[in-house]
Amino acid sequence: MSANYDVNERPDYDQVIQDIADYVIDYQIDSEEAWDTARNCLMDTLGCGLLALRFPECAKHLGPLVEGTVVPHGARVPGTQFRLDPVKAAWDIGCIVRWLDFNDTWLAAEWGHPSDNLGGILAITDFISQRRVAQGQSPLSMRKVLEAMIKAHEIQGIIALENSFNRVGLDHVVLVKVASTAVVTWLMGGNREQIMAAVSQAWVDGQSLRTYRHAPNAGSRKSWAAGDATSRAVRLADLTLLGEMGIPSALTASQWGFYDVLFNKTNKDQKIKAPEDAKFKFQRDYGSYVMENILFKISFPAEFHAQTACEAAVTLHEQVKDRLDQIEKIVITTHESAIRIISKKGNLANPADRDHCLQYMAAVPLAFGNLTADHYEDEFHRANPIIDELREKMEVVEDKQYSEDYHNPEKRSIANAMQIFFKDGSCTDQVEVEYPIGHRRRRKEGIPVLENKFRQNLATRFPAGRSKLIFDLCKDKHHLQSMPVNEFMDLLVI
Repeated sequence: MSANYDVNERPDYDQVIQDIADYVIDYQIDSEEAWDTARNCLMDTLGCGLLALRFPECAKHLGPLVEGTVVPHGARVPGTQFRLDPVKAAWDIGCIVRWLDFNDTWLAAEWGHPSDNLGGILAITDFISQRRVAQGQSPLSMRKVLEAMIKAHEIQGIIALENSFNRVGLDHVVLVKVASTAVVTWLMGGNREQIMAAVSQAWVDGQSLRTYRHAPNAGSRKSWAAGDATSRAVRLADLTLLGEMGIPSALTASQWGFYDVLFNKTNKDQKIKAPEDAKFKFQRDYGSYVMENILFKISFPAEFHAQTACEAAVTLHEQVKDRLDQIEKIVITTHESAIRIISKKGNLANPADRDHCLQYMAAVPLAFGNLTADHYEDEFHRANPIIDELREKMEVVEDKQYSEDYHNPEKRSIANAMQIFFKDGSCTDQVEVEYPIGHRRRRKEGIPVLENKFRQNLATRFPAGRSKLIFDLCKDKHHLQSMPVNEFMDLLVI
């Protein structure tokens, strides 16, 4: 039955939408830590994209929709020769960034990878800068890119702190779409009204289900879903700046809004939410908190809840590598989110299935001393039956304290522990890792390793001279921030 309104009066924009627009337009970033972390995030995100180009299943998705299409001042895709319209360029950049599950992570009530937003940010700033130069105007600077990154991270991450989209079956890329839409509309010159209109379009847009991230349907869509979301954001921003009207109560409209249609529902984990509970909750105002606390995937291209399990496995490798056939049992102690998202038994059908399996990601470094993107490929899996043999011996148990500390905003730990028991009755010590090397608490230790990761990723695509030039530029924060976007992108194309 249709809802009845005594007066068909168009409302003001929902407060959530207004707050996003006001933040994007008005907030002045004064945190040096945020600026510096954004620079490191840019390096890491680009490096992850360059490394992904080695994999044909990723590369086949790239390029113009119609072969031979020429786009004047087209946005470039790093590591390729492509010059594309900004919508497809955002898709491609987002795809390569996310393909290997190696870029940054945010863990809260909702999870996600805020650097996914770089797809839309880099595509639109490169396109705008080239067009401005052609018209005799000044291009955008890389400082603008970093500012947009900080703000996109913040929007995505702050909403995620207290609001679980996964529990109602929605994928976290909805937040990539919303955050990218806000900052891309701003980068394109949108005013407050236009940013609100575009963001409202993002909320009412079709939203992705999490089906492709979970057994038994885990597959490669999870590697391009964020590219699709940031690409859609560019399209919605463009439509809005052409004059498309917004939907002011996109979230709160009775019966038809996001809350009632998608956020207030039943699943096996909880009862139907009361109407007052089916609205977003906020732990803090928008600022620069998310970028300052972002989690880097430095050592392993693995779903983040498994990072510390992989580190524990590497620590144990030397003790067990010659006794793998003598292992009776492997106990992994972890937190609730890891169990719910990535604990799997049975056959693993493809690389995307494997890099979201806690047991697989722990077994490989336990047996081989490391975990790389190549270890997920079919050929490696088939050639090493020991991986599945070790998986069969694993017991995954929850530590309630780990689960509490995971949600504690003062700790934000992602703890795992591992202990190996042998058939002769002996065992190793339990190896516990509370914070991964990419955590804010391990920044001093982690950044040199992140920089080395970037060097290695650059070397997969560029000759030594160009790699050094790009690396040195990204290390020099003053030079990087002042550099025109189009000139920076010149260095990244083939």
